Amino acid sequence: MRGRSWAVSSLWFGGMVAVFVGERLIGAGSLRWLSALGATLVAIAQGVRLLRMRRSTGDVRAVEHILLGLGGLGAIALALYFVQSDLSGVILDRTLERSSPKLQVALAALWPALWMASALPMLLVELAYASVARAPKLELGRLRDAALSGLGLAGAIVFVFGVNYVASSRDKKVDLSYFRTARPGESTRKIARTLDAPVQVNLFFPPASDVHEEVAGYFHDLAGESKLVEVHDYDFAVDLAKAKELGVSGNGIVQVARDKRRELLSLGLDLEGARSQLQNLDKEVQKRLLLVAKPQRTVYLTVGHGERSADAQGDTDKRGTIRDLRDLMQQQGYKVKNLGAADGLATEVPADAAMVLVLGPQKALLTEEAQALDRYVERGGRLFVALDPEAGLDEAELLRPLGLKLSTTTLANDQVYARKSYQSSDRANIVSGSYSSHPSVTALGRLGMRAPMVFFRAGSLEEDKGHPAAVSINFTVHALPSTWNDLDGNFAFDAPKEQRKPWDLAAVVTLKAKDPKGTDGRALVVADSDILIDGVVSGSPGNAYFVIDGMKWLLGDEAITGEISSEVDVPIAHTKKQDVTWFYATIFVAPALTLGVGFFATRRRRRGKKGEPAAKQEAA
Repeated sequence: MRGRSWAVSSLWFGGMVAVFVGERLIGAGSLRWLSALGATLVAIAQGVRLLRMRRSTGDVRAVEHILLGLGGLGAIALALYFVQSDLSGVILDRTLERSSPKLQVALAALWPALWMASALPMLLVELAYASVARAPKLELGRLRDAALSGLGLAGAIVFVFGVNYVASSRDKKVDLSYFRTARPGESTRKIARTLDAPVQVNLFFPPASDVHEEVAGYFHDLAGESKLVEVHDYDFAVDLAKAKELGVSGNGIVQVARDKRRELLSLGLDLEGARSQLQNLDKEVQKRLLLVAKPQRTVYLTVGHGERSADAQGDTDKRGTIRDLRDLMQQQGYKVKNLGAADGLATEVPADAAMVLVLGPQKALLTEEAQALDRYVERGGRLFVALDPEAGLDEAELLRPLGLKLSTTTLANDQVYARKSYQSSDRANIVSGSYSSHPSVTALGRLGMRAPMVFFRAGSLEEDKGHPAAVSINFTVHALPSTWNDLDGNFAFDAPKEQRKPWDLAAVVTLKAKDPKGTDGRALVVADSDILIDGVVSGSPGNAYFVIDGMKWLLGDEAITGEISSEVDVPIAHTKKQDVTWFYATIFVAPALTLGVGFFATRRRRRGKKGEPAAKQEAA
């Protein structure tokens, strides 16, 4: 009798298949009788199973009882299916969906779960039953374990389907993949909150566009910060007149507009192709938002003293250029011009100057030029000064009215520094993540060593004790405490003449206006202009934040300082010492630990087996 159990279960499953074909593949019609046949086969299988159970004894009876219960659970699931299906309308002249929709939904979810909890355990029990059909003694525990395993598997499947249904029905997405579109950053949100007039964001994408879905999520999130951010969706193929009015030539375009100022961002329609732009979407949107929302202001770069520029000054000029810095300023909505003696620097700073930058001069400014810049700050002007100790210039005439002095002694650090040539001279490439709480370093103060700044042969700043009372100084960036002043230039710490301490690397100065109704002057001074060169200002997040937030503070836009969101993967960088540690740990330590654990586990098991016969003899 044990060997023929599979035939009864096959009859049961055959009936279920007939019901499935009749209900799902054929449906209503003359062949609906196939469903009735399937239900009849299930009933016959249950009758045969009941008969087998009554004729059996001992463990066989227990197994037949388990199979009868599982088959009965499946029959109940089948009955619940018929109750919630349209078949109830034939019998009651009204479907359950109309008379009790909530009950119909509950039964529609319940019957598959019950059927799964019946079919899977039955299948596993039959497989286990067949393997011991000819055994002299039936292993009842093995069959019960098979039934429980089937129930557990059925429960897992039901759980997965339930979670999938809820996740697809709820308006909530969690992206755990490598690719992710940037969300509005702190700085962009602040810009939206400070708008004083509406800004229209026009999205031109076809229906069901993956790129549109990513972009729309960003802008609707940003629109939640201010009612003045208006997001409109268009399809170029449908809204041709609107596209012509706005000057848009196709789909895949984002337009940020305010009055007649319009800025375009082309993303395309292919998600894979737009991946890099979507990861930097916050940065790209902030550029365009600033261009349309803020009035364009003019900033001047002083020239004529060997200052850093966008292009090398001849074949012998090997200094780093500041092309990235100029691009960054233009992206922030500034108009960049040069200012030298021929442009009137020796007399007065132009009236339209929102800010003047003096970046790494190799020759001292003329006295008249320094005085003109100081008068400019006194009138409420904004000055950004970056000096290099290599030039041997302390620019005392320019810095004294600001209450500062520059030490041209190069700083070095033998513990935390940026490797470039892998020589001892790299110790002059100091790294710091020590910032104050001043608004000009808002993002840096929060990030700390997660966004360190890199300095190359930097000098240091200190306060000139004799400065006027109207001058207020705040040192914003400090070297790490292990940094020393390398007096002899040998890149080795020589105590006691050299001193380790947190030297001041950057300072902001506020010059109180003499007229109560006037504007306070502001200046930002840093003891190294290498922090602004190409590849550094764009490659080091700390340096970029220092420039962007520093300029915003200078121009009175500190209300919109903060982090810019980006989803671009940042490569993990290790020092040489860390690389050596990771190399030996992965090559030797990890395998040794694995082998050690295996050795002790095997040895313990062997000891247990050796002691087992002795224990049995004592028991005997």
